[in-house]
Order: sequence, then C-alpha cells, then structure tokens
Amino acid sequence: QVRLVESGGGLVQAGGSLRLSCAASGRTFGSYAMGWFRQAPGKEREFVAAIRAISWSGVNTYYGDSVKGRFTISRDNAKNMVYLQMNSLKPEDTAVYYCAADDNAYGSTWWYDYNYWGQGTQVTVSS
Repeated sequence: QVRLVESGGGLVQAGGSLRLSCAASGRTFGSYAMGWFRQAPGKEREFVAAIRAISWSGVNTYYGDSVKGRFTISRDNAKNMVYLQMNSLKPEDTAVYYCAADDNAYGSTWWYDYNYWGQGTQVTVSS
C-alpha cells in the first residue's frame, strides 16, 4: 500500500517558478520509480517527468518534450519525498499535476504503467 500526497500548487505569472512536493508512505519507497503527470480540462493526461529507483545506463531522469530544459524532478529517499521544480512557466503549463508511483523500479512514460496516484494539485500560470 502506497499513499501519495501532492502540495505546492498555486497561481504564478508566466516566467515564474514553482516547486511541487509529493510525500509518500511506505518502507519500500526507494524501490519505486516516481513520476509526475498533468491534465488540463479537455485534454489527455500528459507525461511530465520521471525518476528511476535504479540507474539505467547512467540516466536516472526523463522528461516530456514540452517541459524539457525547464522542469527538474528529484527525490529524497530518506524523507520519502519527490519534487518537481518548475521554471520559466508558461500559460500552457496550467493543469492539475499528479504524483505517481510505479512498482517497476525503471519507470515509465506511460500513465497506465503507474500503480499509485496522489490527489493532484492545481497549477495555474497567468499571461
């Protein structure tokens, strides 16, 4: 059983920054790959970022094309926390952001591969 709780969403102006946090339960947190997804009204759920529990060819993180170079995912296994640092925000980043856990330690970019989900946190970027 894994429980995820997101926080840190809010309203920011275009070009601003925001840091999202995800608090996870469970003693095996460090063995789960973690991801961030987002969903805007009328749109499909979109992959944002993922971080692996186990290194693969020296690469531990992966980003969707729309956020690459602007967002950074990180984790602190000692605190059971995952973070998403969002810089240079754009109005099109407006969405509900969800934290997710994948019991496959190598992770995935597909939302249906994730096993546990948080309740979501709203991010709104004004023009």
